[in-house]
Amino acid sequence: MQGPQVAYLPDGQRLHLHHGPIDLIVDADGAGRAAALRAAARRFGTILEELVGELDLLRAAVTGGMRPQSRVAREMAAAVAPFAPDFVTPMAAVAGAVADEILRVMVAAGPLRRAYVNNGGDVALHLAAGARFVAAVVGAPGGRAVIEADSPVRGVATSGWRGRSHSLGIADSVTVLARAAAQADAAATMIANAVDLPDSAKVLRRPACELSPDSDLGERPVTVDVLPLTPQEADDALRRGAALAEICRSRGTIVAALLVLQGQVRVVGDPMLAPQAVGG
Repeated sequence: MQGPQVAYLPDGQRLHLHHGPIDLIVDADGAGRAAALRAAARRFGTILEELVGELDLLRAAVTGGMRPQSRVAREMAAAVAPFAPDFVTPMAAVAGAVADEILRVMVAAGPLRRAYVNNGGDVALHLAAGARFVAAVVGAPGGRAVIEADSPVRGVATSGWRGRSHSLGIADSVTVLARAAAQADAAATMIANAVDLPDSAKVLRRPACELSPDSDLGERPVTVDVLPLTPQEADDALRRGAALAEICRSRGTIVAALLVLQGQVRVVGDPMLAPQAVGG
């Protein structure tokens, strides 16, 4: 494997950080921008090695006695802990936790008006007074959500069976807005798992280990295809996921969630994410 790759994208503005499975797009506005991007590149060079050093632990089901050593690993474990005793490993929050860590060192490096770290669609945000961030959200009005500085949201993540990671559920996508990217990542994974029709012949599954031998999901069956559902079937599956999202919101784990399955949408928490809000 090549070492960490650091380069600007063709626009000359956004920084691209790549190392193994980690692929980040980073940018910032403000007087501390140059220092922040240098800090991001420095910290990025050490993250993958830290995670690999604890990989066996991070692929295990989270428990109250889990004690990872590195900062990122600890944030991963903390983000998934609220979902125990349901099966979940810290890897469910890895993308968000890495984004949070890179953002942390950027903000510490100098004054910034706005900054973001996008890790394959899971985004960590910094917004000073008056700043805003426009996030792409499948199913939302105009396909986006506008996050203002006075919002508590500082993390956005999306999961689903069509995504880059395996899912136990059948959601086309679940996008979660939370106070940090690691929290959003873990919740999006678990809510997407909950959008399901467990006994339906229309859902095709295979053991995760057959698709990815090193998957933290082991032999658990993951979704590989979903045949066309009736409106009632899609509604039933979405209700399962929305119920978990409501629990997460009531506990303060998430701020809002938007769930999409075969053209149907469910929104938990923020009415401005709902399709009917268009033009309002």
